[in-house]
Amino acid sequence: MRFAWAGAAILTLAACDSSTVVTGPPPAGILPPVALYYQLDPVGTGTSPAGLLLNWPDDGNPDLAVWHIYSRGSTAESFGLRSSTTSNTFHDNGPPDLQYYVTAEDLSGFESVPSPTVTIDERLALPAPATLLSTSLDGAIALVWADNAHAVSPARFSDYRIYSAAYDLDADLCDVQWFLEGTTVAPEFIAGALPNGQPRCFAVTAVSREGYESLWSPIRADTPRPDARNIVLFAAEVTLGQSGFRFWKDLNGDFLVQPNELGLIGSGGAPDIDFVVERNGPAGLRLRPVRAGTGVEFYGNAPVGDLTDIDWAPNQVYSPLPIEALVGWGYVFEMSAGDAFARYGSLRITHVGQDFLILDWAYQTDPGNPELIPGGGVRTARPTGVTVPR
Repeated sequence: MRFAWAGAAILTLAACDSSTVVTGPPPAGILPPVALYYQLDPVGTGTSPAGLLLNWPDDGNPDLAVWHIYSRGSTAESFGLRSSTTSNTFHDNGPPDLQYYVTAEDLSGFESVPSPTVTIDERLALPAPATLLSTSLDGAIALVWADNAHAVSPARFSDYRIYSAAYDLDADLCDVQWFLEGTTVAPEFIAGALPNGQPRCFAVTAVSREGYESLWSPIRADTPRPDARNIVLFAAEVTLGQSGFRFWKDLNGDFLVQPNELGLIGSGGAPDIDFVVERNGPAGLRLRPVRAGTGVEFYGNAPVGDLTDIDWAPNQVYSPLPIEALVGWGYVFEMSAGDAFARYGSLRITHVGQDFLILDWAYQTDPGNPELIPGGGVRTARPTGVTVPR
């Protein structure tokens, strides 16, 4: 392998072995690649990339034998041969070098001058998503984040990568092993097929078209929980057998939540229901806690747009007294499960009639976990000095 020399034509012949030296002008047309492109392999930790893919145009020259890839780790070093390939792509595994170029060698053993040099400049990384919010769903978590990485450089933006890890709620600690949940070009993502009641940490990075991966967004912890929509409960005075509700009842005594133990409708006269629907004067209805250790409070001081707007069970005293059933309002229940951990459920009422109401409900199956639905990391409580109906 020799670099081409454009001086006077000199030809030296020797025996055809590994030490053969051929010098002279190369055949016309053996040129280096006119451009060199690269794509980095994101690693998911906001540190050095996991690898690099180089590619360049193939001019289709039939005299081409092989391409050679050269690289160096810093501008103070000399370029060295990294690899050779007959393909017009090359994957360099591991943290990449600083600079690369490619040459072409023809069938006679002449090597072209270098291609343009490409510099792997980590300063081209996009900014990390500035915020990350989450919404607990049934077997899933919905994530939304700031789209600032795209806004900074739309032409260089490629996609977002979403990562998750197990979360220890008691220790407030994410596991060290993170997994890629998926990628998206939108500033939102639903991580699905997640077990209810098992907390997870989430983080998002932004990837440029070159493959530079940003640092992580703020880490967000959340927990999927079961829910149901459009549940009808009658007033006890109308249909007693369909006026009571229990978020979870451990029917088999194993302290584990099964689907058939959730959202149970029963008699409003039973002592083990969480609450009963009763008439409240001539036209209204109310919810009355029944089971010992059960209390309820309004969620905030105004109606909520959806069940998923009910965020976090406020750290407060939950009243065992009846509470008025109001359309659009959210409610948070705190309940006992016979152990050291409270349980939390939420409701949003969508209809109140004279004889029945319709509601949506959610229940957090993780003992002691107050996460009911979305979150921006802010605990929610009723403001002082605000009067809400009871």
